[in-house]
Amino acid sequence: MVPGMQPDVIILDIGLPRIDGIEVTRRLRPSVQTPIIVLSVRAAESDKIAALDAGADDYLTKPCDLGELLARIRTALGRATLKDGGVFTAGDLVVDVNRQTVHVANEPVRLTETEYNLLKVLVLNAGKLLTQGRLAKENWGKESDADAGQKLRTTIRSLRQKLDANSSQPGHIATEPGVGYRLRVTPPE
Repeated sequence: MVPGMQPDVIILDIGLPRIDGIEVTRRLRPSVQTPIIVLSVRAAESDKIAALDAGADDYLTKPCDLGELLARIRTALGRATLKDGGVFTAGDLVVDVNRQTVHVANEPVRLTETEYNLLKVLVLNAGKLLTQGRLAKENWGKESDADAGQKLRTTIRSLRQKLDANSSQPGHIATEPGVGYRLRVTPPE
């Protein structure tokens, strides 16, 4: 990056001439909190997982719709303000990170500690695709353990039952098959 300049968002291709964009992301992430969106022709699941695990906030495959890119930029920028805590709202889902409360359609939702911790990670990264490995590691300290993967799937299933049971807007947690999960910032259409 240019010294003295701090971009609001970084849009990065992984097919760069001298250094791979995944390596750029890996090098930037420890010192830069700016959202990184990868925009690449590479559509392989392994490329998406590598970019997200390196610290990218999102991954879009080219060609993409400009409207979708702009929506993801808005989501990434909106998410940056929640990192310090606060209230997350998406449709009828309201999560107050400071008070550790969850409401759906104005009704309180009781979550276990494990469910809440997983939801909090999703909220703090709302709209961002999180790999199964990252979610398992952040919640159980194990990334590739089969037991952690099963716990993750079980906890996601339980969260969906609780968040979508009384909801007029089901599908708060989206699945990207073979990659991971994303907390939707807008209800599905």
